[in-house]
Amino acid sequence: MTSAIILLLATYAFVMSITPGPNNIMLAASGLRFGFWPTLPHMMGITAGFALLMIVAGLGIGALVTAEPRLHLVLKIAGAAYLLYLAWKLWRAGAPGEATGAKPLGFFGAAAFQFVNPKAWVMAVTAVATFVPEGEGYLQSLLIGTAVFSAVNFPSVGVWAAFGAAIRRWLDNPSVLRWLNRTMAVLTAACVVMILI
Repeated sequence: MTSAIILLLATYAFVMSITPGPNNIMLAASGLRFGFWPTLPHMMGITAGFALLMIVAGLGIGALVTAEPRLHLVLKIAGAAYLLYLAWKLWRAGAPGEATGAKPLGFFGAAAFQFVNPKAWVMAVTAVATFVPEGEGYLQSLLIGTAVFSAVNFPSVGVWAAFGAAIRRWLDNPSVLRWLNRTMAVLTAACVVMILI
């Protein structure tokens, strides 16, 4: 993998990782509700789950998911159902730390979500098809590409968690906080439209 391809892949990873999508909306909501540090395992899970997804896509499973409409539909439905569940939880959320027993999404839950997140599948399949050269050294290039994407992805998604946590500091008014939680819930539910289209 040449340095020019690595630079192009890093640029692609940044654009795809920093733009709004299910992961970033959930991270902003988690940062708002729980703070930045409790959201850290969620961020790490996204990056690790996506890295595994990219390797899986590079080993040929991505082509199968893309080619098999029924499997693709199952992934869409599972991702949509999970996002609607999260939107419902956000809609009912109170002040940060108010709900007893409420916890941020953990490492394994966030990692597993990547496999039902259609945006993540598109990102992984496109990254492999576009930036990982076929032929001799393919596996090495796939691993390098995955490492580059992960190195860019983690701080990019962290911006969203930090944004949510920063807003949290200025929200002492419960009605404003309720409005913001419900706005985040609507945005999370709106991601379902992106998934199903």
